[in-house]
Amino acid sequence: MTLLDPDILLNVLIDERVEFIVVGGLAAVMQGATLTTFDLDIVPRLDPANIERLERALVALDARFRARPDLAPQRSHLVSRGHKLLRTRAGDLDVLGAIGDDEDYDDLRSDVVEISWDDLVVPVLGLHGLIRTKRAVGRNKDLLAIPILERLVAISHRTSEGDE
Repeated sequence: MTLLDPDILLNVLIDERVEFIVVGGLAAVMQGATLTTFDLDIVPRLDPANIERLERALVALDARFRARPDLAPQRSHLVSRGHKLLRTRAGDLDVLGAIGDDEDYDDLRSDVVEISWDDLVVPVLGLHGLIRTKRAVGRNKDLLAIPILERLVAISHRTSEGDE
């Protein structure tokens, strides 16, 4: 297993002009959560031009399905709303067509915040969106993260009130 290097993954996605939203554990970490994550989860826009750019990025990352290392993701795989769990030369990348309550890229856009990450500006699902989608999924690891995310919301709310 290759250790996660989100810098490489994000750089390739952004260099290829892929429209995507970072969701999951790394989205929480990028907003101050003290969580551990071992992959990068993204929700890409599913229109044909973006899928073509995503496919180019995945080729550059030497992506393969984790359950089928002999199989590289093709455009026909990428257009679905399902989850594509991939291993790349820069760590695990989960390409999720929809998350939470079947929310896709367009559904999530109103909850996106832009985070500066090294020299990049990265579209990330905001804390409220993360809480909502984690609650909808309802897995133990997601439910355990919710109090941490809610605490971050409370802290950011108090900080913004103090600025007024």
